[in-house]
Amino acid sequence: MLLFKISLVKIQTLLILFLIFSNINNVWASNFITRGHYVIDLGEKIEWLTCPVGMVWQNEACIGTPIKLKFNQIKTAIDQANQQLGGNWRLPNRKELESLVCKSCIAVKINTKIFPNTPAESFWTSEINPWQPKFLWTVNFFTGHTFGRFPPFIPNFVRLVRDR
Repeated sequence: MLLFKISLVKIQTLLILFLIFSNINNVWASNFITRGHYVIDLGEKIEWLTCPVGMVWQNEACIGTPIKLKFNQIKTAIDQANQQLGGNWRLPNRKELESLVCKSCIAVKINTKIFPNTPAESFWTSEINPWQPKFLWTVNFFTGHTFGRFPPFIPNFVRLVRDR
């Protein structure tokens, strides 16, 4: 009987270790709660628009064409989002936008079940590159990398966020 108890404990321990290391419960995905046109980000304590600027949430999908904006055009998009959706939408900072990068995702480096139809390209952040103040930081969802080399006149995609 003692041998059986020891074996059972070993099996339970191995099973627990297996579940922990195989990450069956995807913690990254469980940090997000989808609410139609927006997504609650529990880790960052913010809410994301599900679709990039230019697209609309309809019938459980982002439809339309995302648009690239120059940095000086973003304020107009934010004003429209605030009027149409309510709230205080804004451009995410670098840390917030980097938190959406999914390193294990293949085609687009973002979870497309949570953020469907996201272009595999660069998105603006609100941060200026302190080493090169003429440039701003972007997050690229093709590579999953962050770049601080975009001048404000180069158009990039935009995903808006608001504080919870």
